Amino acid sequence: MAKRDYYEVLGVAKNGSEDDIKKAYRKLAMKYHPDRNPGDKAAEDKFKEVNEAYAVLSDAQKRETYDRLGHAGLDPSQAGGFARGNADFADVFGDIFGDIFGGRGQRGGRSNVYRGADLRYSMEISLEQAARGFGTEIRVPSWEKCEACTGTGAKPGTKPESCTTCGGSGNVRAQQGFFSIQQTCPTCHGTGRMIPHPCAACEGVGRVKRTKTLEVKIPAGIDDGMRIRSTGNGEPGVNGGPAGDLYVEIHVREHPVFQRDGDDLHVAVPVRMTVATLGGRLKVPTLDGSVEIDLPEGTQPGRKLRLKGKGIKGVRSQEIGDLYAHIEIETPVRLTDRQRELLVELDRSLADNERHSPKEKSWTERVKDFFK
Repeated sequence: MAKRDYYEVLGVAKNGSEDDIKKAYRKLAMKYHPDRNPGDKAAEDKFKEVNEAYAVLSDAQKRETYDRLGHAGLDPSQAGGFARGNADFADVFGDIFGDIFGGRGQRGGRSNVYRGADLRYSMEISLEQAARGFGTEIRVPSWEKCEACTGTGAKPGTKPESCTTCGGSGNVRAQQGFFSIQQTCPTCHGTGRMIPHPCAACEGVGRVKRTKTLEVKIPAGIDDGMRIRSTGNGEPGVNGGPAGDLYVEIHVREHPVFQRDGDDLHVAVPVRMTVATLGGRLKVPTLDGSVEIDLPEGTQPGRKLRLKGKGIKGVRSQEIGDLYAHIEIETPVRLTDRQRELLVELDRSLADNERHSPKEKSWTERVKDFFK
C-alpha cells in the first residue's frame, strides 16, 4: 500500500514551521500512543506512521530531500526510524516529551540553575499613612548561604561528588513502551551531585535560615491590595541562580470617618434639621483638618457636597482626588414639652402652604393617580 504524504499524516502545511510540526506531532503521538490504546492495532499502526513522518520532517536535511523527491528520495533504512532502531528515535522524543514530563531534554546534560522563590509579606497601614506615604523597616525570614561550607552543603574539607546514577547530568532516560523519556534523576533530584559528608551547620542544604531587616518605602497614595516589589530579597537561587523577589502586600485598615473610592474620599456629615432648613456654616473633616463650607438653605437629606482637591493623590494619578460630604439630616429626639409645642405650631404653618414641601405634593398626586 502506498505511503501517505508525511505532511498529510501530521496535518500541517508544506510550508509549516518546525514549531508547527512539533506541535502537531505532540498532539498525535499522545493520542495514538500504545499505552493509551492497549490492544488497538489500528492506533499502533497510526502511531508508527506519525513517528515516521516526524522523523523525516523534523530533520532539515531529510525534509529538504523529501520535498524534492518524495518518498523515493529517502533511504529506506532511515525513513522508518521508529520501526528500525531506537537511537535517532530516543533523541527525537527526548526533546518532545521532555516538555511534557518536566524539563526540556538536552544532549549532554541540562542546566540545574534555578531562580529562588518569591516571598510575600503582608503589611497593615492606616488611611493617613496610605495617603501620605512613609518609610519603615520590616523583618522577614531569609535563607542565606552557609558560611561553614560556603554554600556547597559539604562538610568543611570535603566536596560534593558527581551523582553516580546520572553521571552528573541531573537526568536519566527511562524506557517506556516504544520510546525513552528523559526524567529527573531520582537519586540527586536533578542537581547532578551527591554529598557523602553533609555539612553539620546546614545539614547539607548549603543554606541556613536567618531573619533580616529591610527598609521599605511606602509611596504616597498607595491603595488597599497593591504590592511593592523588593527585587532580590526573596529566597536565594539554587546552584548560583538569581534570588527571588519580596512582595510587600498592602492592607489599609478601615477608617472610622472616611471611606476611600480610588482617589476620592467620602464622609458622612450629620446636620441638625434646623441648620439644613435655614442654611449656615458647616464644618467638614478632611485628612488635613476640618474646613468650613456654606450649607445652602433648604438642604435635603442625601445631598452630596464636593470639596475639590481634598481627596488623595494616587500613586499613578496626576491630580488629587475630591472629598464628598454626604449630608445626613438628623431628626430631633427626646423633645421637651415646649419644643414639641413649637414643632407642632411650625408644622401647622408649613402645612398651610404647599410650596414648603414640593416633593410631598407631587408624591401625593402620583399615589392618587396610581390608585385611580
